[in-house]
Order: sequence, then C-alpha cells, then structure tokens
Amino acid sequence: MAAVRAGRSLTQALASLVGDSAPARAEAQDAVYATLRRYGRGEFLLRRLLTRSLPHPQAEALLLAALYRLQSRPETAYVVVDQAVEAATEVAGGVYKGLVNGVLRNYLRQREDLDRAMLDDDEARYQHPAWWLKRLRRGYPECWQQIVAFANRPPPMTLRVNQRRASVADYAAGLHAAGLVVRPVGAAGLLLADAVAVDALPGFCEGLVSIQDAGAQRAAEMLAPRARQRVLDACAAPGGKTCHLLELADIELLALDVEEGRVRKIRDNLRRLCLPATVTLADCRRTADWWDGRAFDAILADVPCSSSGVVRRNPDIKYLRRESDIRRFVHLQREILDGLWPVLKSGGKLLYATCSLFEEENAGQIDAFLFRQPDARRLAEERLLPQEEHDGFYYALLEKAA
Repeated sequence: MAAVRAGRSLTQALASLVGDSAPARAEAQDAVYATLRRYGRGEFLLRRLLTRSLPHPQAEALLLAALYRLQSRPETAYVVVDQAVEAATEVAGGVYKGLVNGVLRNYLRQREDLDRAMLDDDEARYQHPAWWLKRLRRGYPECWQQIVAFANRPPPMTLRVNQRRASVADYAAGLHAAGLVVRPVGAAGLLLADAVAVDALPGFCEGLVSIQDAGAQRAAEMLAPRARQRVLDACAAPGGKTCHLLELADIELLALDVEEGRVRKIRDNLRRLCLPATVTLADCRRTADWWDGRAFDAILADVPCSSSGVVRRNPDIKYLRRESDIRRFVHLQREILDGLWPVLKSGGKLLYATCSLFEEENAGQIDAFLFRQPDARRLAEERLLPQEEHDGFYYALLEKAA
C-alpha cells in the first residue's frame, strides 16, 4: 500500500508481495484492496489523530490498514491493535510501536465522534478524490451517489462461457454440481454469488470458461464479427476481448499491444483457450510499423482511458490518477481513432470502447471524431454505469461509408 501511495500501480506492488503461505498472501491482498478502496477515510482519521505528519510511509500504510480493520471488524478491535503493534516492530527498527499503539487506541476511544465527523468531509464520506466527485456530480446529477456506492464495493466475479466448447446452461449446471451459486448475465456470462479461486472453476485450464466482467463482454457482442472477416484488436491486452471475438466467429484476427509484458498475457490467454490469432508488439497509431496494406472489416479500439468505470477492481486508480491525466488520455484516444480509421474498409465497422465515466473520453470524443470524419456515422452507443452486475463502460459503434 505504501508503494501505491508513492506512485506505483497495485499490480506492480503486489507482484513483490510475499508471505508464509498462500492464505496469508491472499489475506494481505484483500486488506490492501479494501484499504485502498476506502480512499480518504483513513487519511481523514490520521489528520485528526496525529499531531504532525508521519515521515515513514510504511508506518502510515500500517496505520491505514489497521484503521480499516477497526472500522470493518470492530468486534476484533483489541486483536487488531495487538497485531498492528507487533507488525510495527518490522518498521524502522520498531521506533513506531508506541505511536501505532497510541493512535489506534485513541481512535477506539473517539470512534463515534470521528466517524460522525467524516460525514462532513466529502472525500472521506464518498471515498473518492474531490476532483473526481465534482466530475461525477456534473456528469450524472441524478445518480452520482449510486455510481460512487457501487465503485466502493468489491467487484462481482463474472465468467464468460466459451460457447465453442459448452453452452451457458450446461456450464452453469456443472457449477451448481460443484456447489457454486451462479446466475446468468448477458449472452455468455455467469455471475457468481461469491468469488472463488480459478482452480475451483471446472474446465478453466482447458478453456471452457474465462473471467470477464459482463460489461466488458458487450464489446465483442456489439462488434459482432462474421466468419472469414479480417479483424483488428488494436489495444488488445490482456486479451479477454480478443478471445471473445474469436469465440464468436472464425475470423482472421490481428491483436496489437504496445508493451511486451502485456503481449505475453494475450498469448497466454489465446494458448489456454486454443484460439488462433496473430499477436504483434506495436503501437497501433504507427500503422507503417505493422499494417500490411490489407484493410480490416472490423476494428476494436479499446483505448487507454482514465479507468474511472472499473475503479472497484483497481482501487489504486483513486490514488494514482490526476485530473490533468484526462486531457492526456483524450489526446491519445484522438490519435488512435484518427490513426486506425484509414485501415478500415469502406462499409466496415469500428467499435470505440472505454472503461471511463467521463464525457470527454466518451461521447465527447466520438462527437469530435464524427465532425472530423465526414465518412463516419454512429450506428449504436451504449453507456453502462457501475452496478451490481457490471462495471462502467462506454461503447460507440461506427461505420465507414461505402
């Protein structure tokens, strides 16, 4: 958690997470996710419980995690305090043991007053940065509080059944036989009542099923590839949408991504599902580096964005993202759209996709593109706000004039 607050992504930070056992690592990971998801609350409390700022980031991270435990599991308060004090012996030679003990016990004494005071602090109450809340209020005046509430919950675990290998009904029956409770969502999805490890999913390693949010599954469904079409997945990693496109039709697919590590993830997913595609390390904007001159029938442009619609899966975004980043993403998205449009066939379709809630990255971006490209028209548009069944996404299906 200290690494995230210092600017590293949660994925990078967790890659170095070690523990005595797999359950210990899983418990630590859950605590980190939950603490980051409660953006602003722990910081609010520390501002009132400390007489000066804490110079050691690991000590501060320990206090934030302990405060989360005290708020979420008040019945274990004294165990939490004792464990936090013991953990403090590993930080800076143990010099913060007394401080950790004092801060946490002061919180327990003042808990009711402090928890009431948080209601007057927007960042602590809604667990989002102030600039983010301002944008949500402006963009969604009728439902911004509902968006925030879902964004602060743990995400659902949703499966995508590989319908080349099994029907949704048959796979659901197999899960029920294994003691798992699921219900259908969308055309190929199953929503689990409780998250499980992937090795508890029958046939996962054999490619019967993948983990993919129901909202993300809409991308391949909207692009709706047909047999023998030439399809480009321009920003493909980690490959979930790539594989879904290939599950829907026998197509010739080229998948691009700009980072070597992310390209490996695409290949790993294709290998597990036994699906054929060409995967290339390339920047989709620099078409001269990868395009062979044959136009595509369909293009998926799942562009880099603020990720404001999937923050419950990636709570580090609340700490890492800055409002100034939005302009940078908008510029990059524009470059991708303008770069890909010439490689699309006349009469072909391009699906623009983001996991953002912010208008500049979504309809505003498409409105500007349609103004620049008179041979483009919008066939369909979907805005999915975060809710119980799916995260937040935006889709715009465009057609190039014949």
